[in-house]
Amino acid sequence: MIFVSTFYALCVLCGLLYLYTRSTVASSDDVGFKKFQRVYLVVYLFAMAADWLQGPYVYALYEHYGMTPHQIEQLFVGGFGSSMIFGTVVGSFADKFGRRANCVLYGILYALACVTKHFNNFFILMIGRLLGGIATSILYSAFESWLVYEHNSRGFDKDLLGTIFSHATLGNSIVAIAAGIGAQFFADLYGFVSPFDVSMIVLILMVLIVMTIWSENYGDSKASLGTSFKTAISNIRTDRKVLCLGLIQSLFEGAMYTFVLEWTPALSRSQEQTDPNQPKETIPHGRIFAGFMVAIMIGSSIFKIASKHFTVESFMRPVLFISALALCVPIFMPWSQPMVFVSFLVFECCVGIFWPSLGTMRGKYVPEEARSTIMNFFRIPLNMIVIFILLQNLSMGVIFKFCVGFLLVAACVQQWLYRLTLATPVNDMEKGGFGNQNRSNLEHQQLPKNGLHSINEVQ
Repeated sequence: MIFVSTFYALCVLCGLLYLYTRSTVASSDDVGFKKFQRVYLVVYLFAMAADWLQGPYVYALYEHYGMTPHQIEQLFVGGFGSSMIFGTVVGSFADKFGRRANCVLYGILYALACVTKHFNNFFILMIGRLLGGIATSILYSAFESWLVYEHNSRGFDKDLLGTIFSHATLGNSIVAIAAGIGAQFFADLYGFVSPFDVSMIVLILMVLIVMTIWSENYGDSKASLGTSFKTAISNIRTDRKVLCLGLIQSLFEGAMYTFVLEWTPALSRSQEQTDPNQPKETIPHGRIFAGFMVAIMIGSSIFKIASKHFTVESFMRPVLFISALALCVPIFMPWSQPMVFVSFLVFECCVGIFWPSLGTMRGKYVPEEARSTIMNFFRIPLNMIVIFILLQNLSMGVIFKFCVGFLLVAACVQQWLYRLTLATPVNDMEKGGFGNQNRSNLEHQQLPKNGLHSINEVQ
């Protein structure tokens, strides 16, 4: 079967690329950097593992509780809406009250969301979705904000930030596969709610690790939340590079989250159209999902190779264009399951390049004093896109046309960002994400001279 053979071929290619990048792409021999990278990745991957453990069984648990499709749709819309409205506010607390504290809050809120899964009650489950939406906003802003600040404040080479993001993407894919297998194992033994209990345990461990080994850092801790919002809006409005990043993130992730909702029906439909006389079979979701994750890992290796020879702003232009072409296949060739599957793998490979690339660019251009706030502002149009798609009764072809349109616009904006970088190169201080305000913040926070505070304590 194409899904199985392709998965093994992808694993071989992924292994070869990983070995190639290890032997040819330069990395740091700095012991301090390696410790720092390890401390960040352990926490980040615990946080992502908790999220991945829940994903496969959210819909299945709602169905098990007897929720109607309309109620399930309302629950999902509630989650995205919560992320857009409440998550933007709570996620922005990181700049004023601390990024480490916000990461701890992520663990607490998501663990409480897991508790609500034990109740077969629509309103309690909706509370869980609201908590989960807030937690998701924190997950995709506070952790990266903590990383970029610590990386820059400790004086590590700015180019090594991309290395951390690439390893995070690679590790996230491995964790996703392992979490999927683990969730299946516990669900088979103890029922659909058990993966959420395991996720809660992982979240508790993550909180303990964060409180033990991470130091605290802030944006502009003296500014009020209103001031932080005004600063974020001002930066987005006046700095065209920041505006470009926000548009690229919202458009690409909007297409990506929509793809997550549509890949199963797209492959199922193409299977039926390939040979309508054959009895309908259930596609192997687990193997397909694993194949997608391996494709993302391949993308992370391609990122390391590309970033060695080109700037991120440059090579992301064809990547975004290729991702748009990939999602054209289910529009123009919906009857060909092999072609649709291969196109989805190409798209996932682009996702694997996108994540570390976006993190690297944000590390360059997003100002430190309001980093978390700005990153949460970026997620507002993203959530609006997904909610719009969820609430419309659109055909699958129309949905993929929307995705292609989003990606083509993102490619054009990336070209705009590339031209801006040629016209106004970023100076060394700005590349590190530190302006005058941020240097002042460093002085006020009185970081230890060796810059390794909690890491050295653990070692």
